[in-house]
Amino acid sequence: MSVKIRLKRMGSKKRPFYRIVVADSRSPRDGRFIELVGTYNPLVNPAEVKLQEEDILDWLGKGAQPSDTVRNLLSDAGIMKKYHEAKFSK
Repeated sequence: MSVKIRLKRMGSKKRPFYRIVVADSRSPRDGRFIELVGTYNPLVNPAEVKLQEEDILDWLGKGAQPSDTVRNLLSDAGIMKKYHEAKFSK
């Protein structure tokens, strides 16, 4: 089973709001998920991103793969750098 950290679209038409979730790769984009680990609102300026850093690092350690967009959000927040340093410092 492949686990992904990806965006789940919420909000109304033309007013997107995203939840960052951990989900089975076989489940639909807006379907079932395992855990909610953050939110992303692209409509405010600057874009509002809230992340649960410890939960995300835990899932990355378990082998969850972030989608391209989520990887960019995590990199901007410095989480990918922390994960990389923790992984290769052993």
